[in-house]
Amino acid sequence: MPNPFLALDYEPAFESLGSEYYDLVDAADFPQHLLRFRNDALLSKLGLDPDTVADADFIEAFGKFEGRTPLLAMRYHGYQFGVYNPALGDGRGFLYGQVQGTDGELYDFGTKGSGTTPYSRNGDGRLTLKGGVREVLAAEMLHRLGVRTSRCLSLVETGERLWRGDEPSPTRSSVMVRFSRSHIRFGTFERLHRLDRPDLVRTLLDHVIATYYPHLQGQPDADARFYAELVQRMAELAAQWMSVGFCHAVLNTDNMSITGESFDYGPYAFIQTFDPRFTAAYFDYSGLYSYGNQPIICRKNLEMLQVPLSLVMSLADMEAGLVQFEEHYFSAYRRRMLNKLGLPQLPDDQADNLIGLTQQFLQATQIGYHDFFLTLRQQFEPGWYEGASRILENVMAENAEALVSSFKQWRQAYHGALQQVPETEMAAVQRCLDAHNPDLVIVRPEIEAIWEPITENDNWQPFYDLLQRIEKSVT
Repeated sequence: MPNPFLALDYEPAFESLGSEYYDLVDAADFPQHLLRFRNDALLSKLGLDPDTVADADFIEAFGKFEGRTPLLAMRYHGYQFGVYNPALGDGRGFLYGQVQGTDGELYDFGTKGSGTTPYSRNGDGRLTLKGGVREVLAAEMLHRLGVRTSRCLSLVETGERLWRGDEPSPTRSSVMVRFSRSHIRFGTFERLHRLDRPDLVRTLLDHVIATYYPHLQGQPDADARFYAELVQRMAELAAQWMSVGFCHAVLNTDNMSITGESFDYGPYAFIQTFDPRFTAAYFDYSGLYSYGNQPIICRKNLEMLQVPLSLVMSLADMEAGLVQFEEHYFSAYRRRMLNKLGLPQLPDDQADNLIGLTQQFLQATQIGYHDFFLTLRQQFEPGWYEGASRILENVMAENAEALVSSFKQWRQAYHGALQQVPETEMAAVQRCLDAHNPDLVIVRPEIEAIWEPITENDNWQPFYDLLQRIEKSVT
């Protein structure tokens, strides 16, 4: 039987733009190929039946890279921690191919760890196995939490020994294939501005609109509408991260997707307690990409994107789009937090007060962010409608009086919010809590707990068990 991945109808969408946007590359030859993860849930989007796709098919296509050419290392630049870096580009991966899904959308297969390219600089072009495991877990967790995210199609261990400063070395190697809407980045445009090539910016922008914003094609103000929609998508994405307690850690412009999709997970973390200053990356010494700064950074990156786009479109139009960022962000964040509180219909003014008191309480007490909302879900009962004193009766039993005061304020506000819901609709509150507060959010101890048996005994069962728990974490 032919390999179903090699038989897919690949589209040369990005390739057709021409060689100014990429370099042709070859994948590395690896000494070993062990399939550690296959995402059968994505196969239906490709029109494939998981039962007809063998592990060997994944390995042949995405470990040995047989039967697919050309492979494209995409060119881009970017601002990294606020400093412009022109020495970027796909340095340890490439665009394997693009396929139209059964939903009519175009999807990328993008590799990570597949070998050196012209942009590897002094790197080896490899991905550590732990890095691959972490990205699989991040993408699947975010997907279950309703965050617009890339996902991992496969992870193949490749049998090499790698040396890294942030992992005990030597460490194991892998190749991951990322499944996403696009790998075109803000930095893809920034490179073209650096080259002073408005013609190439125009070509790329037309391609982006035609491929990812087709509803705008043919409109006289398509450029302005594209930018305004990208602003909205990025604002909503930031709200998604913040509501689920996710810190991306490296929000450089080369990690910003032109489709407003979350991708490229390095030293990310889910917060354990509500702390806006929490920083996931050990090398982020200034806290630039802290959890609380994420909306600000997304807006700043959108503002910097105006520079290359201004070569071909109106700066005033882009400013008019960007000024809507805060409204889009707070609207999306309010909606998601109200869902976590079980009260999606609360009036805006009362909603903002309740959300603010929730944040104050969580920050003052430093109780578990995810634990709090799970406890709310698990302990909710219709009797809370009758009186505030019954709400989460035992939560603050062992805390200091000042913190008890903070909790009482929150509880009074929550009780007042419940009064906005007909008493007969308490079951709807419970259903909302159930749908938006998972049994599990993977914080770093969970990840380390599954990595230890892999390194010590090559025992992958805890990893697969954790993936199953993630899949079942939201009812």
